[in-house]
Parts: sequence; structure tokens; C-alpha cells
Amino acid sequence: MEFRTKVKINKPDFEIEPFEDMLFVGSCFADNIGKKFVEEKFNAIVNPYGVMYNPASILHTVVRTEAAPRVALFTLGTNHVYILNETGEIVDNCAKRPQRLFTERELSIEECVSYLSDAVDKLTERNSGVRIIVTVSPIRYAKYGYHESQLSKATLLLAADMLVKKYDGRVIYFPAYEIVNDELRDYRFYAPDMLHPSQQAVEYIWELFSENYFSSAAKRFIEEWRPIKEALGHKPFRPESEEYKEFMNKTMLKVKALSKKYPKFVL
Repeated sequence: MEFRTKVKINKPDFEIEPFEDMLFVGSCFADNIGKKFVEEKFNAIVNPYGVMYNPASILHTVVRTEAAPRVALFTLGTNHVYILNETGEIVDNCAKRPQRLFTERELSIEECVSYLSDAVDKLTERNSGVRIIVTVSPIRYAKYGYHESQLSKATLLLAADMLVKKYDGRVIYFPAYEIVNDELRDYRFYAPDMLHPSQQAVEYIWELFSENYFSSAAKRFIEEWRPIKEALGHKPFRPESEEYKEFMNKTMLKVKALSKKYPKFVL
């Protein structure tokens, strides 16, 4: 008997290689997943100008950065934006300025698609072979109210679907939202605030992502890197002891061997 609903993940027509040039832009969920890629030694840039929750701010980051990745991941958090009354421009961060200086509004589905399309086009100009993975963050925004948060997510889900259809083959959808809300629908998979996914949930999504998107070479490197990473992260009781010095010498020899096998590897 199966006691949970498994979310189907469509395999893309490309694979992510070890040390891949990548760009992660979006909500704090993009931060969580992006950090996993950094830990596993991918050449990943993660929210270089801070967390970006809406499609317009995602575009702003893409425009500001000079990154030309082969793979980019956009995580859509909300369609709510804040407009600076003085200029009429959407701001990425209110910088703790008084609320009276801003007007909040919601982007339509079409506006979301327009901003995201501009981001896709900009990355394509820099790298004609770029692939963009779009996700919708599973994090609920309590400040809007739960019904309003769901309406926001619905707008983003429809926009993501339209974007995938518009850029068939270049943009693909990864169901992070569905995995958390349909497959892991239990509060044990949430952080203490009951809104953000727990570390265990993030790890599970990482496993599903790597299983379906990584090349065999990327999976092989991660397996070889894992014991060395754990050894380097080990905190000794007596760092001055000869035993620990010998342990670290052996570990650094393994690092040297891994660097020789994988020239792009940088500790």
C-alpha cells in the first residue's frame, strides 16, 4: 500500500555536469537550494544582490549581474511588489524605509510572464545554450493571509506554466511547490515557524533534484567528495594532537588526488 502521493518529476533533455556554471535567483528557497550546490562545488552564484521574491526583482538581478550560466534557476515567491511612489519603480528591497513611501500591488499573470521572459532573453543573449529551471517556492506568506497567499501562488504557477510553453525546451518546471505541499504534507517537514520547509524537506528536494537532473559524472563526483567534505568539517577535541595532524595530512592528500582527477575542483 502507498500512503502518500508521489509527485512525478519530468526528466529534462539536458544534464547538470560537475562544476557547472549556475545562477540561482529568487526567494529564500533559492538560497537554501543554491547553498547546497555551492557545498557540492558547483560554480554557483546565489542571489548576488539578496533574496528576490517577485518576477520583476528576479529580472533586476539578472540585468545587474554579468553571469552567463549554462543553467539558471528562478524561484518565484510572490507576485506582490512594492512601488516607490517618488519614481514609480518597483523596488527589490524597501530598506526599512517608511511604508508611506511605497504602494503595494500584485502583478498579473501576464506581467509575471513578461518580466520572466525578459530575464530568459537576457541570459540567452549571454549564453545561447542556457537552460532555465523555474520553480514556485513552497513557503507561504502569512502576512498576506493564507487565502491571499494561495492566490499569489496560483498566479505564479500559471505564469510558470505559460513561460515553459513559451520557451519550450529552454525553460522547464521543477515541482518544488508540489513536492512540499502534496508529497510532504506533514508539519514535521516544516521549520518551527510552520511556514518554511525544514532542513529535512530541503534535503529531500535536493535528493529528488539531483537524481533527475544530474549527470552520472556529477553524481560520481559528489560521492567522491562527500567523505572528504565530512573530514574537513570535523571538529576535533584536540586539534594540537598528533593523531589529528595525521588525520588532516591524509585528508589533504585526498584533496590533492581529487584536484588532479577533477581540474575544475577548487577547495
